[in-house]
Amino acid sequence: MLMLDLFASSYPLVKALHVMAVLSWMAGLFYLPRLFVYHAERGQQTDAEPARSLIIMEEKLLRLIMNPAMIVTWIAGLILVMTPGIVDWTMLWPWTKAGAVIAMTWFHMWLAGQRRALLAGRGLTGRRYRMMNELPTLLMVVIVLSVILKF
Repeated sequence: MLMLDLFASSYPLVKALHVMAVLSWMAGLFYLPRLFVYHAERGQQTDAEPARSLIIMEEKLLRLIMNPAMIVTWIAGLILVMTPGIVDWTMLWPWTKAGAVIAMTWFHMWLAGQRRALLAGRGLTGRRYRMMNELPTLLMVVIVLSVILKF
């Protein structure tokens, strides 16, 4: 009972933390593929300086912003889910949101793998990274509609 009361009383703070973490994570999910486009298209030039600066930017974005934001998003989200009266699991919306969040997490991990592939010279083309850059937008639409409309 004490734990449930704690979840209920901290709900507004946890929700605010969740929203801030999601915004940070999404910013990274939108920006990292764009850096990959530049890396794939310009990073292979003979001048090593652009490639080196892109590599540093990609690494810091992933390690210092995206990874912590994803972790806080998940922790705060799970606390919100455990708060009594917040989620009705008989409805469709929590399942569509959960599926989209899992897909977003997969995309995050895919991006981390693509960073390693780019470093090894096995990255995709700039065009492919541009196409993949649309995925977080689609997932965000599913998540926002699920939470707001509660269908």
